[in-house]
Amino acid sequence: MVRTDAAMRNWHDRGFAELTVAELYAIVELRERVFVVEQACVYLDADGLDLQARHLWADDAGVIAYARIVPAGAKYTELSIGRVVIAPVARGTGLGRELMQRAIALCGGATIRIGAQAHLQKFYGELGFAPASDVFDEDGIPHIEMLRAAQET
Repeated sequence: MVRTDAAMRNWHDRGFAELTVAELYAIVELRERVFVVEQACVYLDADGLDLQARHLWADDAGVIAYARIVPAGAKYTELSIGRVVIAPVARGTGLGRELMQRAIALCGGATIRIGAQAHLQKFYGELGFAPASDVFDEDGIPHIEMLRAAQET
């Protein structure tokens, strides 16, 4: 059971070299469970970007929310937030919004580009992201690039 009290969740922010084997395993397990199995999307999750990324996640008897922050120049010209995922048991609790707010804060006001699943455009729009491309197919799922302009900190 996921706690509804957000103050009770444990949040973590680490570089790849700081992750323990158990933490990395739990992160990859959630990503694969949702992106590969639930969404029936066969793709190579190990894309090389994890090595350069910051990894942000919440746990509550297991990883329940995760995102990675990829430095500017690695995937896009801008900083990016990706692999955003919420465990099925934690959906509808506001955790996705909290995860993204925390990830945005870690970006320190920089411009951020994301490759969002197109059906989540409204959600990301509410967080300050605007469409930056037409909808395109990525691994059989409609996506759209979105951009959040630099903010004063």
